[in-house]
Amino acid sequence: MAGPLLRSLWSTTTRSSLSTSKSSYLRFGHSLSSLRAFSAATASTASAGAPNSSLDPNRLRNVAVIAHVDHGKTTLMDRLLRQCGADIPHERAMDSINLERERGITISSKVTSIFWKDNELNMVDTPGHADFGGEVERVVGMVEGAILVVDAGEGPLAQTKFVLAKALKYGIRPLLLLNKVDRPSVTEERCDEVESLVFDLFANLGATEDQLDFPVLYASAKEGWASSTFTKEPPADGKNMSQLLDAIIRHVPPPKADLDEPFLMLVSMMEKDFYLGRILTGRVSSGVVRVGDKVNGLRKTDSSTEKIEEAKVVKLMKKKGTTIVSIDAAGAGDIICMAGLTAPSIGNTVASTEVTTALPTVELDPPTISMTFGVNDSPLAGRDGTHLTGGKIGDRLLAEAETNLAINVIPGMSESFEVQGRGELQLGILIENMRREGFELSVSPPKVMYKTENKQKLEPIEEVTIEINDEHVGLVMEALSHRRAEVIDMGPVPGNEGRTRLSLTCPSRGLVGYRCVFSSDTRGTGFMHRAFLTYEKYRGPLGNVRKGVLVSMGFGTITAHSLMGLEPRGILFVSPGLDSYDGMIIGEHSRDTDLDVNPVRAKELNNIRAAGKDENVKLSPPRLMTLEEAIGYVASDELIEVTPKTIRLRKRCLDVTKRKSQSKRAKD
Repeated sequence: MAGPLLRSLWSTTTRSSLSTSKSSYLRFGHSLSSLRAFSAATASTASAGAPNSSLDPNRLRNVAVIAHVDHGKTTLMDRLLRQCGADIPHERAMDSINLERERGITISSKVTSIFWKDNELNMVDTPGHADFGGEVERVVGMVEGAILVVDAGEGPLAQTKFVLAKALKYGIRPLLLLNKVDRPSVTEERCDEVESLVFDLFANLGATEDQLDFPVLYASAKEGWASSTFTKEPPADGKNMSQLLDAIIRHVPPPKADLDEPFLMLVSMMEKDFYLGRILTGRVSSGVVRVGDKVNGLRKTDSSTEKIEEAKVVKLMKKKGTTIVSIDAAGAGDIICMAGLTAPSIGNTVASTEVTTALPTVELDPPTISMTFGVNDSPLAGRDGTHLTGGKIGDRLLAEAETNLAINVIPGMSESFEVQGRGELQLGILIENMRREGFELSVSPPKVMYKTENKQKLEPIEEVTIEINDEHVGLVMEALSHRRAEVIDMGPVPGNEGRTRLSLTCPSRGLVGYRCVFSSDTRGTGFMHRAFLTYEKYRGPLGNVRKGVLVSMGFGTITAHSLMGLEPRGILFVSPGLDSYDGMIIGEHSRDTDLDVNPVRAKELNNIRAAGKDENVKLSPPRLMTLEEAIGYVASDELIEVTPKTIRLRKRCLDVTKRKSQSKRAKD
C-alpha cells in the first residue's frame, strides 16, 4: 500500500517542481527555444538528488566581475558561459531586463554558476555605471574573488576606482584582466603602462601586499579568448577562455564555511514571482539547508535581533548558465535562491530556528541626489495612464525601495514622495519603468543632498574623466567652469592623436543635465565618465547654465500658424496638433528670461476673397526630449509630467498671474 502512495506523492511533487521551475525560468526572461535543455537538467536533478560531495565548499569559487562601464564585463560573461557549455540564446545573455537590452547597459547585478574541471564557479555580473554602485556594494560581500576588467586602451577610469575600493575593503584579491588587447592601438608597452596605473590605484586605495601581488591576464572578450601572456593572435588551440578559468580556480580561494554549524544566509538580492512569491538570493554563510526545513527570518535592529517570520523552505533553486534548476539541498559557501518566506528583504538574515543572532548588514554609501514624485495634476491628467492616485504611486515606490537598497523613499506632504538615489540615471530608470507600467506622475528636478559639519555646508563632489577632440577642449572647459569644475590633470590620449583627456572634480549639482550639453558641444565624439568622490566645502552658486523658456498661456490644440510666429523666439519642443495648457513649456527662449506665448492661436478667417494664395507654413523639426534630458533640463520652479505616452515640461504654478506675483515677491 505504501509503495503506490509514495510513487503517487513523488510524481505529484516532481510535476509541481517542474511547473514551478518552468514558471521561474520564464520569469527571468529566457526564450522557450531552450526549454528542452532546461527540462532535461531539472529532470536529472530530481532523479539524482543531491549527493554529499555536491555540498563540499572546497569545490566552490565565488567570483564577481567588476569594471568601469563599457569595459566588457557582460561580453566576458557570455564567453565564459559558452566556454562551459551553456546555451546562449543571444548576445549579452545576462542582461535579461528590457531596458538593459535597449540601452546596452547593465542595471542590476545577476548571479549564475558554471562548471569547470570538477569545480563550480558562482559568477556575479555587476553594473558599471556609478549610479548603480549600490548593486556592486551589496553583492561584493558574497564573493571571495573578483575579476577587475580594464580596457587596455582607456586604462583605469573613475568607476574602476570605485568598484576596486569596494573589493579591497572586503579583503578580496582581484585578478586584473586587460581587455580589448586586439585593438590596433594597444601595444605591449601600453599594457605595461596600464598595469602600472592599476598598481598605483591599488596602492592609493590602501591595498595589502598580498593584494598588490595581483595576477594579470590579457583578453579579447569580443573574440572569445584570454591569455596569461601578451598576444594579439593566440594559437588556434588557445582561442578560448580556459586560461582565465584556470586562473580563477588557482588564485581565488574556496569559501571558508562550516557545514556542521546551524544554517545562516544573508539576503543580497530579492525578486518577485507570481507563483512562488518572494525569491531570496544570498550566500549561505554556514550549515546546510534542505527543501522543507523550518527557518526564521531575522532583522538586525540597533540594539538586538528581531524575528520577523517563521516559515518553511518551499523551494531551493540555483541559476546554472542561462537556466534555473531546482535543487534539494545547499551547503555553506554556495549562492542560492530560496522561496517560501514572505517578510524578509535585502539585508535580512534567513537562519535555522535555533539561531537568534542576525548577520551584519551591508553598509551602503549614502544617496547624493533626491527628486519628489507626486500625483499628476495637470489639465491633461488621466488621459494615458491607469495608475493615477498617490496611494498607488507610494506603494510602487516602497516596493522599489525594498528590492533596491540604494533608493530611499520618504513620504511627504499632499501625496508626494521624496526619492533619494545615486544619480539622475538611476532615478530616470525608475521613472521609465513606472511609466511603462501605466503610471502617471509629476516629477520635480533633482536636488543635491547637502551635509553640514562643524557649521560648514558640504556638497557631494564627483570625479569626472573626459576624452574629447582637441578642437572641443575650449568649449568644454568654458561650460564646466560655469558649473564650478576644477581641472586636476590634462594630457593627450595614448594611441589617439588629436584627442585630449581631462580629469576634473565637479559638484554633483553642476553635472545634472550636462551630459546632453556635452554630447552637443562635442558633436557626439566625446566620452564622459563620472563617479562619486567625496563631500567637500560648498563651491558657490553655478553660473548661467540655461536660458529661459517659452510658456503656453492658452488651452487647446497647437496650431502651425501660431508656431510659425514663435519660431524666431527660440527652439520649439512641440509640433502642430498636440494639446497644450496654461503653464506648459513649449520651447526654449533665445534669452535668459521666460516668455508667455499663445501656441493655440488660429488664423482668423473672413469672407473676403484674397488675390494671392495663403502662405505655406514651413516649420523646423522640434527638439524632442528624452526622459533623461528632461530631468537635466528643468529648473527649480518647473516639473516633468510623465505619462505612458508623453513627457511634458510645465511650470510648478500653472497660472501666469500667480507666477508673475511670485517672481516679484522673490526679487523683493
